[in-house]
Amino acid sequence: MRTVLVVLFDDVQSLDVSGPVEVFNGAERHCPGTYRIRTVTADGGQARTSSGLTLVPDHSFANAPAAHTLLVPGGEGTRRPDPGLVDWLREHGPRAERLVSVCSGALLLAEAGLLDGRRVTSHWSVCARLARDHPSVEVDPDPIFIRDGNLATSAGVTSGIDLALALVEEDTGRDIALSVARHLVVFLRRPGNQAQFSAQLTAQTARREPLREVQQWITEHPGGDLSVDALAARARLSPRHFARAFQTETGMTPGRYVDRVRLEHARGLLEDTADGVEEISRACGYGTPEAMRRAFVRTLGTAPAEYRRRFRPAPVH
Repeated sequence: MRTVLVVLFDDVQSLDVSGPVEVFNGAERHCPGTYRIRTVTADGGQARTSSGLTLVPDHSFANAPAAHTLLVPGGEGTRRPDPGLVDWLREHGPRAERLVSVCSGALLLAEAGLLDGRRVTSHWSVCARLARDHPSVEVDPDPIFIRDGNLATSAGVTSGIDLALALVEEDTGRDIALSVARHLVVFLRRPGNQAQFSAQLTAQTARREPLREVQQWITEHPGGDLSVDALAARARLSPRHFARAFQTETGMTPGRYVDRVRLEHARGLLEDTADGVEEISRACGYGTPEAMRRAFVRTLGTAPAEYRRRFRPAPVH
């Protein structure tokens, strides 16, 4: 029996709490005796979420049970944390076998000194602040979750579900985790190093119309000739001028943008179609399955066939 202790506080993000709790509770339903879920506030009183919901805890800090998994959610309440909460985390965090944060909950763990020397992620909107205020923490703003020993940190809101499913799979095996994912109608599972944003969201939109048109062309024609020379001609610029202007206005090189668009298109085809890997590799501009495999392993840490096995939803009968 693993006790999952969820810390609550005013202005907590409700999905950061309910998402992982539903995953762990689902695993307990499928495999009784696996998890015991408890919630705690400083004084045992209610916590009001940022959306106005009221949560009633099981415990106060004074009588909280020992935690196997101590889960710290995020929300507006992490921006100006209660010193008493930080002190409690500083004392009790190291005692947990597994320390987990969702979204900006990483700010609370950092304030408690529990992230020093660790590699972490958080919601994209707070990663810069986390890195600035805590230089001893290695912050990676891109992945949806990161495992670093007994520490697990996740990005914004729904990524807490992805992380919880990964922890359930680690604890109980794939079958239980898959059953929980199907019940919640979510995928098992987005790899942790899947980016928080698509290429289109990660990159800025170019100011100049010709460059915006090129961005759109890349998105609509991932299998086309997307060399710098070809894209520069479409923008009616010299290759050198185009490459410099594209990076200045979008924040990434043309090559990196093309790589991300192609990878996202390939992921979508693996998730949503029954097309073969060879066919998908051609459609996405990779040319060969081996080139696509190298791109997947380099970026996602998994081969296309394994990605499809993990992420494609099971057919509905």
